Amino acid sequence: MPRIRPAAAAVLAAALAATPMFAAPAAADAADITVVYTEGQTWETGYSGQFTIVNEGDSALQDWTLEFSLPDGASLSSIWNAEMDESGGAYTVTPPAWGAPVPAGGSYGVGFNGSFSAGVTATEPESCTLDGAPCSGGPPSEDTEAPSAPAGLRATDQTSGSVTLSWDAADDDVGVAGYEVLRDGEVATSTTGTATTTTVGGLQADTEYAFSVRAYDAAGNRSTAGDPVTVRTPADDGGTDPGPGGDRRVGYFTQWGVYARDYLVQDMDTSGTAEKLTHVNYAFANVSADGQCFMANQPGEGDAYADYGRSFGAADSVDGEGDTWDQPLRGNFNQLRELKDEHPGLKVLISLGGWTWSKNLSDAALTAESRERLASSCVDMYLRGNLPVIDGAGGTGSAAGVFDGIDLDWEWPASAGHPDNTFRPQDKENFTALVQEFRDQLDALGAENGREYELSSFMAADPGKIEAGYEVGPLMEDFDFVTVQGYDFHGGWEDTANHQSNLTPIPGDPGPDIYSMQETVQAYVDRGADPADLVMGVPFYGRGWTGVSPGPDGDGLHQPADGAAQGPFENGIDDYKNLKDLSGFTLHRDEEAGTAWLYDGSTWWTYDDPAAMRQKVAWAQEQGLGGIMAWSLDGDDAQGSLMAAIDGALDGS
Repeated sequence: MPRIRPAAAAVLAAALAATPMFAAPAAADAADITVVYTEGQTWETGYSGQFTIVNEGDSALQDWTLEFSLPDGASLSSIWNAEMDESGGAYTVTPPAWGAPVPAGGSYGVGFNGSFSAGVTATEPESCTLDGAPCSGGPPSEDTEAPSAPAGLRATDQTSGSVTLSWDAADDDVGVAGYEVLRDGEVATSTTGTATTTTVGGLQADTEYAFSVRAYDAAGNRSTAGDPVTVRTPADDGGTDPGPGGDRRVGYFTQWGVYARDYLVQDMDTSGTAEKLTHVNYAFANVSADGQCFMANQPGEGDAYADYGRSFGAADSVDGEGDTWDQPLRGNFNQLRELKDEHPGLKVLISLGGWTWSKNLSDAALTAESRERLASSCVDMYLRGNLPVIDGAGGTGSAAGVFDGIDLDWEWPASAGHPDNTFRPQDKENFTALVQEFRDQLDALGAENGREYELSSFMAADPGKIEAGYEVGPLMEDFDFVTVQGYDFHGGWEDTANHQSNLTPIPGDPGPDIYSMQETVQAYVDRGADPADLVMGVPFYGRGWTGVSPGPDGDGLHQPADGAAQGPFENGIDDYKNLKDLSGFTLHRDEEAGTAWLYDGSTWWTYDDPAAMRQKVAWAQEQGLGGIMAWSLDGDDAQGSLMAAIDGALDGS
């Protein structure tokens, strides 16, 4: 492979944004299997990228082994969707424990983070083989013909921070492996396979950009760039506009928060939070073993009593009036209805699944019949409002009018989540079909009663889970927006004190999983998402460790820990409202990464205070994202300080 010698790391990212290669597995026809290498984001000492195995044959590739080395001074620090071994600079990459067959006519991606030392001029793999065959394709490749230049480049959508581009497919004598999108002559992003549309984010408002596209094939031949298109991004209004992406303010209200945390629906009102929100997602709705939305009133299955049976007195009620014994609908659902009466523009969505209740979603999404059954049961129960009569739950009234749509929280399609959760490789395609089924049924219900219902989803931050589980482009056509996990990057399950919600890569991050919101957002955009449809999640809680030594900088960051710090409900986790008042701790910040942490010489907490929230909002707006989501509202203080910081930053104040 050619060595590239750019003058700086930023140029390295552009020069290597899509350097392809191919190999044939021993059990497959050389013409059917292609491995495309693409490099993505680059920072001062590191970079990210992906290998994509494309199978154009008629049968699945059941197993594979990818082997390669890297130039001196370059290394891989973490990998996802696969297992990696390194010995003496030689890397062996194999499928993960759950398997990774590459379906006929499909593909499989393996993402990674790497690092390079000063003076390194190239990082692309060398001496590469797939199942022992050279990455040049078994027999030496004689493909020297470049694809045709893509024609018809056009801007199909734009905000002040992003531009969505489409173009006509190029031709090649063997096959086009992907496209590179150039911004002012340098690679801004790339696609693999047949995709002929993408969104370029991170742009400046009221600025002119020249875009062009070139095609590449599996042998590394690149076309000339097609005719360019010039786009000027719209101007913002000087600070009163919430930004190029949007001003959605989404907060999760937890069913169980009304107990030990004593956070009631009324608290959203009295804290001033409700007037700042556009959406409340009620967590969670459960899915039965036979693939239907259902309610129960027993631990681990559901709490219908909290949902619609519990009576609230006047002092705890949103409208200041106590529930009566014969009132048909009580509980959180009735309180949410009262909250919407107080704030008519507020939307409330029922969130389906979550960490523990995603266990039956793979089964429910498996067939067209099971998808129809799941969607219709959820629509009937929560949007038509046909609540079941459950012993011990109390009220039995209709919940019609409480919910304005459905939020899908499957953790995670085609990837491991909670140990009890089932997942399959085909979840990726099945999730797309499930979303389409929900969209169709919501539209049909809306046509019946003359209103619109929204559909959103909570989706993963891990680039590996994104590649494994989401057909991003098709999915985004059916969602109103999606919220993206922006936290839990690290936690007390690891043995090193580390940030849980960093915006940008952190030098020296020891892993084992190393990524940031920067890489997460780029992973969605590269796969066809408009940044304006992505709402960035932020934590209203912190994660902590104990037995952390000061380290060379005296701040405990990236230092070994004895274990998770003590928390009120679960070790290693505590709410912002508790962490903000800790005594004896020193506050530290990394303003570029939007992180803050507390350290007393032994105990270490990563958390977000109002200042960190403002940094995160500013970054999200710079990327053209669609707003901010908070998990979860019960972690804020009684004054709603975190929500106030988010609201003020989105309003430009």
